[in-house]
Formats: sequence, structure tokens, C-alpha cells
Amino acid sequence: MERVLLDEKAMERIITRITHEILEKSQGSKDLSLIGIRTRGIFLARRIREKIREIEGRDMPLGILDITMYRDDIAKQKAALAVKKTDIPFDVNNKIIVLVDDVLYTGRTTRAAIDAIMDLGRPNKIQLAVLVDRGSRELPIQPDYTGVLYGAATEEEVSVRLREMDGKDEVLLSKSP
Repeated sequence: MERVLLDEKAMERIITRITHEILEKSQGSKDLSLIGIRTRGIFLARRIREKIREIEGRDMPLGILDITMYRDDIAKQKAALAVKKTDIPFDVNNKIIVLVDDVLYTGRTTRAAIDAIMDLGRPNKIQLAVLVDRGSRELPIQPDYTGVLYGAATEEEVSVRLREMDGKDEVLLSKSP
């Protein structure tokens, strides 16, 4: 059984709010760069970049990050993991990097993403923007920008669907099998 946590309109409002919060906290878009974490973080980062373009009238750097090789459980995987392309076509040094992801849960994906970015250089700051924070962290990582906080139980699954991949924008809650 699935329950809709966020519909299309709620997601649009949240992305708009997060964009304004990023611009307010950073005092504009100068020195800002967005990096979307594969897979759905990429599309959310693109949407935030488009809203910044509408508000500030400037384009900003956007990168795509695959964290597969930085996972702390890679040795435990039974099947080979497919490594996809990381594309960060800008210098991360002295930038404010906003990592964008769909769901924050244990914090392990964020930790892996930070490790990957630090291998590329030394940004002034790394911030985290997430659509859904479901709590239950295993690592001391907190988002700077949160769409919605939903304390999902361990047996619950939070699924983000985006029109670019799934044909529809929504966030669903379901019981894990």
C-alpha cells in the first residue's frame, strides 16, 4: 500500500523554497555551484539551477556525481555495481558547492559524495539540499536545505518519482516487503 507524501504542486513549492533559501544563505549565486547526486539528485539540481536562472538572470555551474566507487559497502555487494559517469566540468576550489539529493536517510551517500568532491579539490563550503529527510541517521550529517522532514520507520520506504525519469512528480511512502 502506497501513500502520497508529496504531490506535484507540493514538490514545485518545495523546490522553489529551497532555491530561495540557497540564494538567501549564499547572498546570491556568485561562487555557487550545484552538484546533483545520481540519479534523481541530478534532475532536482537542474530544476534548482533553472529557478536560479529565472531569479538571478545568470547560469551557474552544474555537475553530476556518481558515488559508486566511494560507497563504504562496495566490497559487500554480491553483484558488480554499474559505475556511471561523474561530470563536474568546473573547478571546485574556493566554491560554495550545494550537493543535491532526493532522500537523506543514513547519511552514507552524502559522506561518499563529500569524499568524491574532496578528491577534486577544496571548496570553501559544501552544503546539502534534499527533497526528503527521513531521519534515522547512521552518520552525523544534516541537510542545510530540507524540503520535508518525514520520520519514516525502518520498515517504510520513501520513493521519489520525477517526471524526467518516471513521467510524474510525487513522493510515495510504502511498507518495505
